[in-house]
Amino acid sequence: QVQLVESGGGLVQAGGSLRLSCAASGGTFSSYPMGWFRQARGKEREFVASISWSGGSTAYEDAVKGRFTISRDNPKNTVNLQMNSLKPEDTAVYYCNTPKGAFGWGQGTQVTVSS
Repeated sequence: QVQLVESGGGLVQAGGSLRLSCAASGGTFSSYPMGWFRQARGKEREFVASISWSGGSTAYEDAVKGRFTISRDNPKNTVNLQMNSLKPEDTAVYYCNTPKGAFGWGQGTQVTVSS
């Protein structure tokens, strides 16, 4: 069973940047599309971005288009999310998983953007 560990979150001022990483262990995820999701306090988990197994195709939620970039390194079993021009409304716990949630959910990484 693949286990996912997210890292790279933190506290940043509006307009700043963060780079999140997701490391997979216990198996390989190179044949799966992967995605990033986020859950703000009191809200449901929502889709942020996804990437195909090869990395050749990406998709983004409208609110993050042009600011976030998803990438993956299959030999290293990692998927990353570069977040630029952060806004207070990006504050949430960020998770990675396949778009259908095929793997168990990790603990996530907290991103807090101050105004």
